[in-house]
Amino acid sequence: MSQPHALLVVPTGPGVGLTSVSLGLVRALESRGLRVGFVKPIRQPGADDELERSTEFVRRTTSIRPAESLPFREAEALLSAGKRSELLQDVVNRFREAGDADVVVVEGLAATADHPGLDTLNGQIARALDAEVVLVTSLGESLTAFTDRLTLASETFGGSRDPKLLGAVVNMVNAPRMDVIGTTRTALRRPAVTHDAASIRAASAVFTPRFELLGAVPFDPIMVSPRTYDVAQQLGAAVLSRGDLMTRRVVDVSLVARTVANMTHRLRAGALLITPADRDDVILAVCMAAMNGSPLAGLVLTGDLEPSPQVMRLCAKAFATGLPLLSVTTDSYVTAARVAAMNLEVPVDDEVRIEKVMQRVAEHLEIDGLVERVLREREPRLSPPAFLHRLVEGARAARKRIVLPEGTEPRTLEAAAVCAQRGIAACVLIGDPEVIAAAAEAQGLELGAGVEVVAATDELRERYVPAMVELRKHKGLTADGARNQLRDDVVLATMMLAQGEVDGLVAGAINTTAHTIRPALQLIKTRADTMLVSSVFFMCLPDEVVVYGDCAVNPDPNAEELADIAIRSAESALAFGIPARVAMISYSTGASGEGADVDKVRRATQIAIALRPDLLIEGPLQYDAATVPSVARSKVPDSVLAGRATVLVFPDLNTGNSTYKAVQRAADVVSIGPMLQGLRMPVNDLSRGASVEDIVYTIALTAIQAAYT
Repeated sequence: MSQPHALLVVPTGPGVGLTSVSLGLVRALESRGLRVGFVKPIRQPGADDELERSTEFVRRTTSIRPAESLPFREAEALLSAGKRSELLQDVVNRFREAGDADVVVVEGLAATADHPGLDTLNGQIARALDAEVVLVTSLGESLTAFTDRLTLASETFGGSRDPKLLGAVVNMVNAPRMDVIGTTRTALRRPAVTHDAASIRAASAVFTPRFELLGAVPFDPIMVSPRTYDVAQQLGAAVLSRGDLMTRRVVDVSLVARTVANMTHRLRAGALLITPADRDDVILAVCMAAMNGSPLAGLVLTGDLEPSPQVMRLCAKAFATGLPLLSVTTDSYVTAARVAAMNLEVPVDDEVRIEKVMQRVAEHLEIDGLVERVLREREPRLSPPAFLHRLVEGARAARKRIVLPEGTEPRTLEAAAVCAQRGIAACVLIGDPEVIAAAAEAQGLELGAGVEVVAATDELRERYVPAMVELRKHKGLTADGARNQLRDDVVLATMMLAQGEVDGLVAGAINTTAHTIRPALQLIKTRADTMLVSSVFFMCLPDEVVVYGDCAVNPDPNAEELADIAIRSAESALAFGIPARVAMISYSTGASGEGADVDKVRRATQIAIALRPDLLIEGPLQYDAATVPSVARSKVPDSVLAGRATVLVFPDLNTGNSTYKAVQRAADVVSIGPMLQGLRMPVNDLSRGASVEDIVYTIALTAIQAAYT
C-alpha cells in the first residue's frame, strides 16, 4: 500500500482559525471523493489535560478515527533532552495510523509567546512527513502587512517558490472589528473596504501559480455564535426556564437599560437580553417578542432579586415557545462584561456549529489542482460527502426554479434562504408576502434576490382554472371544481409546474405524502415510458451511498411493476453518479426458496433484464448476500454483483420502509428522500420531521431531476 499524501496545515499566527480550516479541508477533500485521514500529532501547549479539540471534532463529524495526539509536555521533554529525532519518529508513526487513506490532513502547531520555536518544529514535521504545506492566515489591518506576514511565514518552509508549499487559505475575510475581544453582536462594524478571493489575488503580489490562494473564507456570524447553553455555563447561571437552551444561538448581546420604546430594535433573532430582575417592563416586552415568533437567544435576569411571580405567570406562554430564561447574582454590567469576555472557540460537544463551520470553509476552498494530482494515483469513491457535494454542484449547474407551496413554514423559509445563498436553486415561495416577510424577519433571515414570493391571490388562482379543467376534463372537472381545488397551495403550485412556469416542486413539511403526491398524479402524470410513480431513498452509509426503492409509495407491486421500479431506481442512481448494480431483494437467494413472494421477485428480475439488458440486475438476493462480500462469496460465488449492490429494490412497501428506517436508526445514517420517480416533471415529498438540511438537499435533488426528466 503506497503512502498517502500528507497535507500539513499551519497558521501564520494565533487566532487565524487553524482548526476551522483544517476541518474544512477534511470536508472539502471528502466531498471530492477522496479517502481522507486526519492527525494532530502534537497537542497545543496548555491543552494536555483537555480533549484535543480538532481530533474530537473529526471523530464526532466524520467516519475518520484519528490517532491520539502526543501531549505537549512529552514533546517538550523530548526536545529538551535533545531527542528531536525520536519526537519526529513518533509523529511519523501517528501519521501512518491514518490507514488506507488517499490524503491525510495533518494539523500543525500555533506558535505562542511562550513557545516561539513551534514554527521551526512545524517545518521539521513537514520534512519528516514529506508533506505539502498549506498556510492559514487572515487579512489583518492592511494588505501590505498581510503580504509581509505571509512572506515571512513561508520562509520556514523554503519560501513561496518551494514546490512543497502549496499556498495559503485566508480565513475570516471581512470580519467585523471587535471593540472587546469576544463580543458577539449583530451590529458589528464591517470593514470600510471588503475583499474576496479576486481582490486579494490582485492586491497581493505574494500569490503566484506556484504559491496559490487556496481559498478566501468570508466571516460568518455562525463561527462566533455560541449556544445559550454555553453562555449559561460561562455565567454560572441558574436556569429558570430551559426552553431551547441547547439549540438557540447568541449573535447579539444587549444590556437593556432603556425604556421599552427605545429597546425594541434589540428584540431580534439570536438576541440575548440582559436586564435586572425587577425590570418587569423589559421582561414583558421580551416575552411578547417571543410569542410573536422572534427566536430570541434568551433572557438573563441579573442582581440578587427574584422576578415577580405575577409577571412570570403572564409570561408562561412565551417560555413555552422555547425562550430560555436565566438568572445570575451579579449585576447587569458585570454580567455583560463576562459574556463579552467569553471564549468563542467551538466547544467539543457543539457538533451543529462545527458542522456549519466545516461546510462554510469547505465551500470556499479552491483545491481542484490538488485533488486532480491525488486522483491520478488513486481511484475515488462516492462517499456521502462526495455525493452531497455532487448534489449541490449539480443543482447549481442546473439553475432551476423550484416552487415551495408551504411558503410560511419556518424550516422551508430557511431552506429557501440557504438555497439562494449557496446558488442551489431559485426558490419560489407561495404565501402572503407580508406574512413571509414577518416570518423571515423573526428568524433573522435575509431571503435575497434568489427567493421569489408569490401571493396566492384569487386572480392568480383564476388564471389556472382553464388549464386545470382541460387536464381533468376526462374526470368531469368543472370550472367551479377547479377553483375550489386551487384554493390549496399545493394544487396551485402543481399547476404552476404543469404549465412550465417552474421546474420542480417540493412540499410535505406540513402536508401528508398523499396530499403532496395526489395533485401530481392527477395534473403532472407519469412519463410515457413508466408504468407507475415510485420512490427511492439515497442512504448515506459510512463509506458509500446506496439507493433503496420503493420505500414510500407502492404497497404491493406486482412483478411488472416491481421490474419498472428496479429500472427507474437504476436510472435515478446513474443520474446522481452512483453505479447501478441492482439487487432484487427477497427472503431467498437464487433458486433456494419457493413461494409466491419469491416467485414475484424472480419474475420481476427476468422482466427487468429483458427490458434493460444494459443494466446489471440480479435477483432474488437476500439483503446480506447483496451487500456483504463474504456472504456473497458463500451463497452466490459466481455473481459479479452480489456483495457490492448499490441499488436495492424491495419486494413491497412493508419490507422497504421497515428496512430503510431500521438501517437509518441503527447505523445513524443520513437518508435523503423519498425522491419520486416516474413523473413527467419532478415533485418531491418531505417528511414532516424534515430538518432544514433535509429540505435543502431535497430541493437540490429536485433541481437535478428537472435537468434530466
